[in-house]
Amino acid sequence: MAPQTSKEYYLPEQGKGYNDFQTREVPIPKPKADEVLVKVHAVSLQYRDLAITKGTWDVGVRENIIPCSDMAGEVISVGVDVKDWKAGDRVCSNFSTDHLAGPPTPETVATSLGGESDGVLVQYRTFPAHSLVKIPSHLNYVQASTLPCAALTAYNALLGGVNPLRAGDYVVVLGTGGVSMQSASGAVVIATSSSDEKLQIAEKLGAKHLINYKKTPDWDEEVLKITGGRGAEHVVEVGGAGTLPKSLASVRHGGNVPLIGFIASNDSKDDTILTIITKAIDVRGIYIGSVTQFKEMNRLIEANPDKTVPLVDKVFPYEDVISAYAHLESQKHVGKVVIEVAKA
Repeated sequence: MAPQTSKEYYLPEQGKGYNDFQTREVPIPKPKADEVLVKVHAVSLQYRDLAITKGTWDVGVRENIIPCSDMAGEVISVGVDVKDWKAGDRVCSNFSTDHLAGPPTPETVATSLGGESDGVLVQYRTFPAHSLVKIPSHLNYVQASTLPCAALTAYNALLGGVNPLRAGDYVVVLGTGGVSMQSASGAVVIATSSSDEKLQIAEKLGAKHLINYKKTPDWDEEVLKITGGRGAEHVVEVGGAGTLPKSLASVRHGGNVPLIGFIASNDSKDDTILTIITKAIDVRGIYIGSVTQFKEMNRLIEANPDKTVPLVDKVFPYEDVISAYAHLESQKHVGKVVIEVAKA
C-alpha cells in the first residue's frame, strides 16, 4: 500500500542556522491537472542552501522555509492533462519551476525552489509538468541531483551568452566545480584552488593547468603567463567581491566573466554581487538557467557519458540532514554533497 504521508524538513525562522531544522509529516498531495507527483530520491546541496539558513541570502521569506532546490526523483502519478510524463519516469526539476526559456523575470524568480518558493527536502512533492526534465540515462539519482544548479549554471555561464565557449578557449575555474562540463565542451581549463588534493581531482576531470592560490596569491598573473599574456576567454567567477578584481585582471579584452557566486568575502556589506546574480544583469549575472537550457545541457551530457559523470563527495541519509549541511559548511568536500532521501 502506498504511503499516505510525506516527511519534510523546514526552517522555522531564517537566519538561525541549519541546526534549527524541524521535521513534520504532511499528507502526500494529489497532482492537479497540470502537475506531476514525484518521489524524491536524492537532493544535492548548494552554497545558497547554507546561506539561506544563515540569513545571508535574503529570499524575502522569513518563516517555515522548506529548503533545497536540487533534486532527482521518480514520477509516481500525473494529472489528467499531463501527456509528457508517466509513472516510473526519472526526472529533475528546474531550479525556477516557471523559468522555461529566455532571461529570468520577477515572476520566474518567485518560483525558485528552496527559498522564494517551497523546496525539495521532502519525500514526495508535486511539480508543474513543464518544470521537469528527463535524467540522462547513464546517471543514477544521486548523480542526477547535482544537475539543476551546479551543472546548469556552468552550462549557462559558458554557453548561454553572446560569446559562447568555443573549443580551444581558455577557461579559468575558481574552485573545481564544473570542470568536467567545460572539458566536454572542448575548453582548456585552468583550475584554481587552495587545496592540492582538489587540484589533483580537477586534473583527473580534465583541467590542463593547476594553480594553488594559497601558494600563488597573484593567480591572475599566472593566468596571463599561461595564456601568453592575452588572458583567458572566460573566467567563471564564484567568489564575488573578494575575487572579482583578479578575475577581471586575468580575462582577455572582450572576454567573459560570468558571475555565479559570492563565496569569497571582502568584508563589505555591499550586496551588489547578489543583485547582479539574482537579476541576471548583463555583466553577465548568472541565475541558474531555463528548462530549455536544461534540456540542451542534458543532450551534451548524454553525448559525452564518459566525461560527464558528476563528482559526488559524500552521501548522507535523509535522517542526517544537519550533518550534510555541516559538511558543506566545512568546505572539506571535493565535489557535491548529496542527501539520499530514498533508496533506488
